[in-house]
Amino acid sequence: MIPRMKISFTLFLAISATSALADPTGYNYDEAKLPAFTLPPLLDAKTKSAADWPARRAEILQLLEREEFGKASPLPAKINTEITLAPAPAFNGKAVRQQVTVYFTEAGTGAAMDVLLYLPTKSPGPVPIFWALNFTGNHTIEADPAIPLCRSWMPDGKFTKDHRALAEGRGTAAANWQIEMALDAGFGVATACYHDIDPDFDDGFKNGVHGAYPDIEAHRDGASWGTLAAYAWGIRLGISAFEKEPGIDAKRIVVFGHSRLGKATLWAGANDERIAITISVQSGAGGAALHKRIFGETIERLNTSFPHWFNGNFKKYNGKENDLPFDHHFLLACIAPRPLLITSATEDRWADPNGEFLSAKFAAPAYELLGKESIGAQQQPPPDQLLDTRIGYLLRTGNHEVIRPEWEAFIAFAKKHLPPP
Repeated sequence: MIPRMKISFTLFLAISATSALADPTGYNYDEAKLPAFTLPPLLDAKTKSAADWPARRAEILQLLEREEFGKASPLPAKINTEITLAPAPAFNGKAVRQQVTVYFTEAGTGAAMDVLLYLPTKSPGPVPIFWALNFTGNHTIEADPAIPLCRSWMPDGKFTKDHRALAEGRGTAAANWQIEMALDAGFGVATACYHDIDPDFDDGFKNGVHGAYPDIEAHRDGASWGTLAAYAWGIRLGISAFEKEPGIDAKRIVVFGHSRLGKATLWAGANDERIAITISVQSGAGGAALHKRIFGETIERLNTSFPHWFNGNFKKYNGKENDLPFDHHFLLACIAPRPLLITSATEDRWADPNGEFLSAKFAAPAYELLGKESIGAQQQPPPDQLLDTRIGYLLRTGNHEVIRPEWEAFIAFAKKHLPPP
C-alpha cells in the first residue's frame, strides 16, 4: 500500500479556488501606478558569446535555487515503476490507456505518483507526449470508471465520505484536458495528480517526496526546497520514467503547467535539458511574470498565502521586490535555446499578463546569444494571436483556466518546434 496524506475535500476546494480568484482587492492593476524599477542585466560582462552561456546559466540557476525555489534532492539513479492499471483501448480505439506508479526512491516502495498515460494506437513508432501535473486527480480528466480514484486524498487508501465528491467528479476536468485532440494530432498525453508529489499546504515538509527523504529534511535550512521545487522534481522524475517506455519518444517531451503548476513547470524546464518544449499557462508571480512590476500578486502575498511554495530565503523579499538580485526573465532564459511558450488570459490580471510577456521579451538575449530566434514582437500581441517564435506567446481571451484554445496553441507550437523524430 502506498502511504497517502489525509486531507479533507473541503480543504482541497479552498486551496484550489485561491488561484482562480479574480483581482483580490488591495493590489495594483493599473499600469500607470507601477513603481520605478530596474531589471538586473541577464548577460553580465563575462557573457559575450555562446561559449560563455553555460557558466552564466549555472550562476543564474544557483541564484534562483538559493534565493527562491530551494535545493532539491537529486533524482534517484534507479527508477522503479509498476503498472497499476493494465493497458486497454480508449477513445474508441484511438489510444491505449494505462496507469503506472512511479516510486520516489530507489527502494521501489513507499511514496510514489500515479501517472496516467494515453498513447495513440496508429503511430508507426515512439510518439511525442504532453506531460503535465493535474490538480484534482487522474480520474477527473476523463470519465473512465476504470481509472482509480486519486489516492493522495485517502487515509490508508480507504474511501471516506469526503471522497464521494471525488468519485462523483469523474471527468469533471475533461474540458481542461483535450486528450482526443492531442491524440488526433499524433501526441500522447501523460498526467499525475500534483498532491501525489507533495500536499499543497504547509505541512512542515513531512509528507510526499519530502517525507521520502528524511535525511535531507533533517538538515533543512533557508535554501532547502519548497513545494514548487518538489513539483518540478516530480515532473523531472516522470521524464526519467518515460525514458523506459518504448512507446514514448523521450527526446520529444512537451511539459506544460497551469497557474502554480506553471511556476513549477518553468523551474523544471530551466533545470532539465531533457525537456524539449516548456509551456507556462497563466503562471504569474513566481512563474513567468516579473516580480519587480508589483502588478497583481506580490512576493509577500505568495509567501503569506503559500508559505510552503518557495524556500525560506525568499521571504526576506516580502515587500522588497527592488532588493531582488534577479527577476524572472532570468528563469525563462535558463530554458534557452529550447522552445518556450508563455500563455496569458485577458481577464487574469492577478497573473499580470503584460508582465509575463515582458519577462519573455527580456529573456530574448540568451536565445539570441545562442544563435536562435527569440520573440517576434516588442509589444504584447493582441488577444488570440499565437506568436509562435522560439519564445512564443499567447494572450487568450478569457480567464484563469486551461481550455481548448490553449490546447490548439500547444499543438501548433509543438508541431512547429519539436525536433524531428
